[in-house]
Amino acid sequence: MAENVTMNLLENTPKIQEFAALCEKNNAIERELYTKYEVKRGLRDLNGKGVLAGLTNISDVCAKKIVNGEEVPCEGNLYYRGYNIKDLVRGFLEANHFGFEEIAYLILFGDLPNEKQLAEFHDTLVERRMLPPNFVRDVIMKAPSSDMMNSLSRSMLSMYSYDRNPDDTSIPNVLRQCLNLISQFPMMMVYGYHAYNYHGGDDLYIYRPYPELSTAENILMMLREDRQYSELEAKILDMALVLHMDHGGGNNSTFTTHVVTSSGTDTYSTMVAAMASLKGPKHGGANIKVTGMFEDMEKQVKDWEDKDEVRRYLEDLLDKKAFDKKGLIYGMGHAVYSISDPRADIFKAFVKQLAQEKGREKEYALYEMVEQLAPEVIAERRRMYKGVNANVDFYSGLVYSMLGIPKQLYTPIFAAARIVGWSAHRLEELINVDKIIRPAYKPLAEHREYVKMEER
Repeated sequence: MAENVTMNLLENTPKIQEFAALCEKNNAIERELYTKYEVKRGLRDLNGKGVLAGLTNISDVCAKKIVNGEEVPCEGNLYYRGYNIKDLVRGFLEANHFGFEEIAYLILFGDLPNEKQLAEFHDTLVERRMLPPNFVRDVIMKAPSSDMMNSLSRSMLSMYSYDRNPDDTSIPNVLRQCLNLISQFPMMMVYGYHAYNYHGGDDLYIYRPYPELSTAENILMMLREDRQYSELEAKILDMALVLHMDHGGGNNSTFTTHVVTSSGTDTYSTMVAAMASLKGPKHGGANIKVTGMFEDMEKQVKDWEDKDEVRRYLEDLLDKKAFDKKGLIYGMGHAVYSISDPRADIFKAFVKQLAQEKGREKEYALYEMVEQLAPEVIAERRRMYKGVNANVDFYSGLVYSMLGIPKQLYTPIFAAARIVGWSAHRLEELINVDKIIRPAYKPLAEHREYVKMEER
């Protein structure tokens, strides 16, 4: 009986629906008022330009150039510490080594490492690839969640209890905590996934990371029961980690990092706040939407090579007749890039190579066709303020699918990379700005006289 009562309390009862209607009624704000008071919704103008809220040395997202004194759209570029991401990727590929550790060093410390520095940094990460005694049993295995981001957030917040100096915000201590989390996150992620499946009836296998392997190699090794992976698979996952490592200070989860850091709270709380932001389908969860959209498309479109049929499906998406009926073509468009997303451009050539290795050329060709057709269809059906192009999420879901990574880990993979950027931005905020972030909201409610209960 008690269990039934508890379940009823969790349901949306008629009274809850009534309260919800009251919330909607008394919290609605007319859209025209945002224009009247020059409030930029989402802290962006109609062209996607963000409100300037801070300064950063860490990364730069470029999508415009100055021509005759005016800003005009250009091919997108992403810079880490002043280095073009295209040059960085080309550099570690030509040197034939994995890039995650090298670029993490750059993001955290501001300079590219030499051979000795890179080896020392790799060793530093390796010695921290461990979890507290019984952590897997006492934290990860207890109440496993189907949502890995929530599971990971719980695990990360639990690490506070194992830290002898959790609230010290001095730079050496925060750096120590960040390096610990960067090293431990892949283990928490993979172990959390295995724990959930184990409770669902699957076999449980927990592998310790190998010290000689890169971060990308260890993720694939720990995830697979046979521990096997190809060199191409590891290199492409490594590249995905590099491309997702940072993206300016204004993206939602990184801005969250700055905001929460400014309050003076601890590293674990800050990282979990960033995780909560990244979990959102408008941010880190977008690649899952892309994958789901294509799965539906592959069922609905009989001939994947028929442009007219594919076009009709895209039109149905925009007309809210297909997939989730939200009127969106997922993976197309970006808040900043209007001509091209450099991360998607880099990814694309290697995605094709992986598709050939996996025998999924036909599926890759469908993605290419949608990438070509979607901007045309959107331009025909929508009022456009800037160009639309494939973003990094467009191809990342396909990559993870071909790597055999389960959907539950798509967003955690993103987080495993972005935690490096969050760490750098937290350190930057602590070093430079000793002031809590507190923007203003214009109040609209009229002041009213209090009315006694019996007079209402």
